[in-house]
Amino acid sequence: MPDTASVPAPAATTAKPIPFIDLQAQRKRIEAGVNAAIQKVLAHGGFVMGPEVAELERRLTDHCGAKYALSCSSGTDALLIPLMAKGVGPGDAVFVPSFTFTATAEVAVLTGATPVFVDVEPDTYNMDVKSLARAISTARKLGLHPRVVIPVDLFGQPVDMDDINTLCAKEGVWVLADTAQSYGARYKNKRVGNLAEVSATSFYPSKPLGCYGDGGAVFTDDAELHQRMMQIRVHGQGKDRNENVCIGLTGRLDTIQAAVLLEKLSIFDSECDAREKIAARYSMLLKDVVETPAVRPDRSSVWAQYTIKSKKRDKIVATLSAEKIPTAMFYPKPIHVQPAYRAFPVVEGGLPVTEELSRLVVSLPMHAYLTPEDQDRIVAAVAKAVA
Repeated sequence: MPDTASVPAPAATTAKPIPFIDLQAQRKRIEAGVNAAIQKVLAHGGFVMGPEVAELERRLTDHCGAKYALSCSSGTDALLIPLMAKGVGPGDAVFVPSFTFTATAEVAVLTGATPVFVDVEPDTYNMDVKSLARAISTARKLGLHPRVVIPVDLFGQPVDMDDINTLCAKEGVWVLADTAQSYGARYKNKRVGNLAEVSATSFYPSKPLGCYGDGGAVFTDDAELHQRMMQIRVHGQGKDRNENVCIGLTGRLDTIQAAVLLEKLSIFDSECDAREKIAARYSMLLKDVVETPAVRPDRSSVWAQYTIKSKKRDKIVATLSAEKIPTAMFYPKPIHVQPAYRAFPVVEGGLPVTEELSRLVVSLPMHAYLTPEDQDRIVAAVAKAVA
């Protein structure tokens, strides 16, 4: 079918299921390289902190432009390690969006600090800088010390880092950029990972750059901070395993996962290009059907999710399910309404955008191997649902 703005005809319900994220199509592309890389690790036996780990860190710094990359065991630890290295703790306020995955707030609580929930923008779904400014004032009124903001690049698009960094410099707050969904994207021609004092990302399998298990990385240009984070990653280890200079974690990335990531990194930029083309086609076909994602002209997205907005969300989900098309709702219950987080403060004035988005947004299948035929089926089903 040609790439026109017309809506494709509905597909038959007997059609094969469409995967939400097709990791198997990617695996077939790199199967020989991945198998060889894993066999190499099995042969040399360096399963923990083997040579592939250092090579991955070097390749990541080359890719994103940060001076230092610290691989670690998960995206959550990638957020926790720098908080620990900076001594964040009781009495400190950590500013986080509520419209995101719980790990962003979870790490603040794990350090003993207090998460303060900030609202997001209605079009990008990223942290609203004006809400952040009010949240800093809210924290001070509560007797908390504003310490760090963790803006999240939701669904693959970087937050407005210039405005975030300017406000935080004025208020004496440092920035830990949560790039778990955006690694590979650009903001004003700079790659994610090199936009804040510290950035953290995730290599969870469903991420645009994902391994075959849990994994993550932290990026910084600060040599001293990098050294402290290296110590924390391995039980607070000093010059050797018999010296512990600080409280730490078991935060290492397995060598096999590093080997897998090295193979995936070799095709990553081409996959990002494919995602961009697929997202553009989605937006062209859906622009008159639902509210499509807005990407600001000074940045790109890696489209970790392609997320639409509609008052008929529930009908879209049901209709696509009947057509064997999966969807995902991120996030129908924002963090601030979850039982574990209800006692923590929200910005003065509340989170009206967050609460509205939680009722309206739904994500469609998105990956670098989505065919035009499958995309036509998806678009047809969405159009059918909202008709």
